[in-house]
Amino acid sequence: MAALCQLLLLTLAIGLGSCVRYEADWDSLDTRPLPTWYDDAKIGIFIHWGIFSVPSYGLPDDDGSRYPGGQGAVGEWFWKRWNVIEARSPFFSFRLEQTISQYIFIYFFLPGAKYIVLTSKHHEGYTLWPSKYSWNWNSMDVGAKRDIVGELAKAIRNNTDLTFGLYHSLYEWFHPMYLEDKANNFQTNEFVLTKTLPELYEIVNEYGPEVIFSDGDWESDSTYFNSTIFLAWLFNDSPVKDTIVVNDRWGKDATCKHGSYLTCTDRYNPGTLQSQKWENALTFDRYSWGFRRNANMDDYLSIEDTLEQLISTISCGGNMLINIGPTKEGMLPAIMEERLLQMGEWLDINGEGIYASKPWTHQNDTLTPGVWYTSKNDKVYAFVLDWPAGSKLVLGSVKSTETTSVTILGQNGETLKVVEAGNGLEVTFPPMSQVKSKWSWVLELTGVQANPRAHQLWR
Repeated sequence: MAALCQLLLLTLAIGLGSCVRYEADWDSLDTRPLPTWYDDAKIGIFIHWGIFSVPSYGLPDDDGSRYPGGQGAVGEWFWKRWNVIEARSPFFSFRLEQTISQYIFIYFFLPGAKYIVLTSKHHEGYTLWPSKYSWNWNSMDVGAKRDIVGELAKAIRNNTDLTFGLYHSLYEWFHPMYLEDKANNFQTNEFVLTKTLPELYEIVNEYGPEVIFSDGDWESDSTYFNSTIFLAWLFNDSPVKDTIVVNDRWGKDATCKHGSYLTCTDRYNPGTLQSQKWENALTFDRYSWGFRRNANMDDYLSIEDTLEQLISTISCGGNMLINIGPTKEGMLPAIMEERLLQMGEWLDINGEGIYASKPWTHQNDTLTPGVWYTSKNDKVYAFVLDWPAGSKLVLGSVKSTETTSVTILGQNGETLKVVEAGNGLEVTFPPMSQVKSKWSWVLELTGVQANPRAHQLWR
């Protein structure tokens, strides 16, 4: 009888939840709960691919004078300087050499990602789907002669359990209606009504993305873009209303304030626990989102850099969206492919402490630099970025109990020697040559407590 009552209460709760309607204002939209899949996923792959992948060239500029906002080295901003409308002929070389499904295994599945986000349209306005609102300026009419968004969505859903998402730019550099709205000080919004919003409705209804990463928001506010009207429809009536998540770039008044999760700025990593879900969108290429053929090896994150970003992000309650920039043929440069495979190798051993984890009482260690924490159920995970000197590590944020046990992930549950040190818990590591994990190491701790004196041990 008790079980039946619980079932009835659960059914009632679900029914009431489905009756919730969100108004087209931020106060109402901000009350929508975050779908649990997103917080559990932790890691996504961002794909910056488009006609900017044809020149694939960034021009470093110390003073940023060639591009607004110091975008000199950014490959996807190439056409902001060399007006894309005046030079369309090169884009016929934008193509895919193989079927999209042939790329999926190595690019998205092996790295351990749980969702992907593709640039459906960047700021030059070229769409990677045959949009009715971008005639003769889309991937079916010019370049690839293919519905890239549609192909990728189908391949992802047919071959993986990844969640499919899309990036979309609210504004366009060269569109005459946008430029006219801008000249009118955004007192008109013809561009939004005839281009931006129809495109957004189109991609949701046609492709059902469960992530929308909005961008191009910095020149006007969300009122001009009619953002809250679109989001109310998205959360109330769209085909993905129960699972969709959106970022915060819906107008300069919304950035870092409103959305399912916050991105604030590119490569956002505050290093501390935040009150709202957030995402660190960053690039393997330190300076560019699109592929740059003139990039140097030093321009790319090392695997150690990548894992430090991942670990610190997850420890502080964020997700990491790591970007790749394919060539005009859809291929990845070898260095990006290597980083993805390395990340996947590391996650295959240590992902237990990442996926579906929660921030612990302490995000990083109060005594030893380069140690970060997550938790899951009754376990605490300590991520160690540097192999400890003498193979002995002192955790200042942890206090042992009678049931304390410590293992290294990937070592078949072999327990490590632990003793109470003066300022915390001392863990003795095995010889490095015997440890399966590379680059950084994860301790699984059970039967431990947060050290109540940890705040006194700040280095």
